[in-house]
Amino acid sequence: MDLYEYQARELFAAHGVPVLPGIVVTTADEAFDAAVKLLEISSLVVVKAQVKTGGRGKAGGVKIATTPEKARESAQAILGMEIKGHPVHRVLIAAGADIAEEYYFSVLLDRSNRRYLAMCAKEGGMEIEQLAKENPDALAKVPVDPTVGIDREKAEEILAAARFAPDTAAKIVPVLAQLWNVYTKEDATLVEVNPLVLTPEGEIIALDGKVTLDDNSRFRHEHHADLVDKRSENPLEAKAKALGLNYVKLDHGQVGIIGNGAGLVMSTLDVVAYAGEKQGVGPANFLDIGGGADATVMANGLDVILHDPDVRSVFVNVFGGITACDQVAAGIVQALEILGEKATKPIVVRLDGNNVEEGRRILQEAQHHLVITVETMDGAAAKAAELAAQ
Repeated sequence: MDLYEYQARELFAAHGVPVLPGIVVTTADEAFDAAVKLLEISSLVVVKAQVKTGGRGKAGGVKIATTPEKARESAQAILGMEIKGHPVHRVLIAAGADIAEEYYFSVLLDRSNRRYLAMCAKEGGMEIEQLAKENPDALAKVPVDPTVGIDREKAEEILAAARFAPDTAAKIVPVLAQLWNVYTKEDATLVEVNPLVLTPEGEIIALDGKVTLDDNSRFRHEHHADLVDKRSENPLEAKAKALGLNYVKLDHGQVGIIGNGAGLVMSTLDVVAYAGEKQGVGPANFLDIGGGADATVMANGLDVILHDPDVRSVFVNVFGGITACDQVAAGIVQALEILGEKATKPIVVRLDGNNVEEGRRILQEAQHHLVITVETMDGAAAKAAELAAQ
């Protein structure tokens, strides 16, 4: 789960990372009141759109204000705008800072190398992708042993690799350790500060923050549930999550996908993408019903996908192991009975493995006009793509 900037700053503050005061508001009048309070301790405030995407500044979503009236005017302009398709429902009114230097720091899960990775640069404030492309030598990448983490010695190693002067590095070292605490104690997969700034007085402050939390650890963090923004959450993903389904909505797809096992589902996405390439159609979602799913789980999955307005056809691709094919077939029949006239999209089914003959018999006896059975994976993908194109 990606957090908004203001939520990241709250986590930073809870773990001792130095941040400036800020107030989240949803109306222009609230922005005025917030600016009145913050301008008592700062010469200016920054009005920042709260969206889970980059490029806010370029889109006009970040403005400086030196008076409460200007803060209200800026908030009025930002609230309601869209940034890369993300509507702005709230803004952060943050105290400004005198900046002597700007840096970049992040720690993330390096999946390809099965380790943690810290990245650091003396050039902050710009998008990290741009920095990595234009000046790759400026971005230090240092592996982090999860059994040791970022202690003083590792922090010094990271900052030395980024070519910080020793006196500056000494100021930053404790902040990196605190950011590591955010990463580990909140079960994050990404903690990023851009920029991490040095003030003329020699203070280090996290001026902006990005945090991604691991949803698999939510059972350990009851307070993480309060961080979910239901207003911006995809309703289909929210519905699937409530039903305990492993579902991800994809952009620009027309073929709904249901499979059992992440590997099979990923392969199914590839096969559908290839089959529909010439016809301009592709997979609409990732939905893994798991290895031991019963008829109810199958029915729930089909219910979610058939309610996706982008979906024109559905491809159910199941290799029966723990999940027997007859259970899957029964789930399809049950889901269609529940949906009734709401089910209007063709469903291509490919079954193989445990109890496949019984599963095919159940579908054949049901004789539902929406269900088409195809024996091979490639053939079923081609049929589903053809139906979506039509």
